[in-house]
Amino acid sequence: MGRPPKAPGRRPSVTPAKPGRSAPTPAQPARPRRGRPKAPRAPVDRHVALFLDMIAAERGAGPNTTDAYARDLADVVARLAAVGRTVTTARTEDFRAYLAGLAARGFEPTSVARKLSAIRQLCRFLQAEGHRKDDPAATIEGPRRGRALPKILSVAEVDRLLDTARALAARTEQPAGERLRALRLVCLVEVLYATGLRVSELVALPAAAARRGERMLVVRGKGAKERMVILNEAARAAMKEWLAALAEAGRHAGAKWLFPSFSESGHLTRQHAARELKDLAVAAGLRPDKVSPHVLRHAFASHLLQNGADLRSVQMLLGHADIATTQIYTHVLEERLKSLVRDLHPLADEG
Repeated sequence: MGRPPKAPGRRPSVTPAKPGRSAPTPAQPARPRRGRPKAPRAPVDRHVALFLDMIAAERGAGPNTTDAYARDLADVVARLAAVGRTVTTARTEDFRAYLAGLAARGFEPTSVARKLSAIRQLCRFLQAEGHRKDDPAATIEGPRRGRALPKILSVAEVDRLLDTARALAARTEQPAGERLRALRLVCLVEVLYATGLRVSELVALPAAAARRGERMLVVRGKGAKERMVILNEAARAAMKEWLAALAEAGRHAGAKWLFPSFSESGHLTRQHAARELKDLAVAAGLRPDKVSPHVLRHAFASHLLQNGADLRSVQMLLGHADIATTQIYTHVLEERLKSLVRDLHPLADEG
């Protein structure tokens, strides 16, 4: 349990009243919705709305992606409006001034680069659709930034997380609800480290994925693209144990999702999963700022490469469209190649 994968596949409101049933009365109040209420969304610029519709329909962008673009572009629209411009009338110098202002507002180069990417894509779209005659963002250069190495956990640290999660679930004297949450956490960590899924893919896994007991899962990732991921024995056992406990407790009978919840989506949220992982890190004696769902995804990839997997296979398992994205892990390959030369080359000890 918790050993690094040696090859892909090894472990590394009120409800509407039904006909014939009266609506809830003051004596029978409806159960309030759980979770944090959503803030009202600001009106979206008409041209930005067209762009968001395009990326959703043509690129298969999911809600999280479109929301991120909407937030970035809403800021652009507001800043342009302050100087009497719109996305269809703004000039190159207007966008440059906006980007310079971001740095003054304390934005990191990575955030500035992300907003510039959104501006570029919007301007290309507006030109292609005839809403602009030019592309004012085409000549704008992004901020220079070094690509940071991904945060990863060592094999021993992942083992500590898994051992702690198992120990919490094995405690005999605890309320039924606490035990259920502990088993869910075991399942989350086991599946996350075994597959390298994005947290958004993890929380949206269907319950049928566990009931079939298969070694492979078909996952729908970014851009609605499907890929195969491999489940090891520990992950499948954790999924089976979690669903059995859920059924025994009579919770969420017939639920569609592997991790059902009372949230609007019907499944556990990304934020809740991340918070539980932080709490687990504290219990395991690890720094909580060092542990997140994405850090476990990095650990999955790095540990595979350390044990001999090739970069192309890791790219496929992670669901990266471009291998350049996977190349953030090349530092792992470089260390392994140095070790190979040092240990196997006949002249390595000379000089």
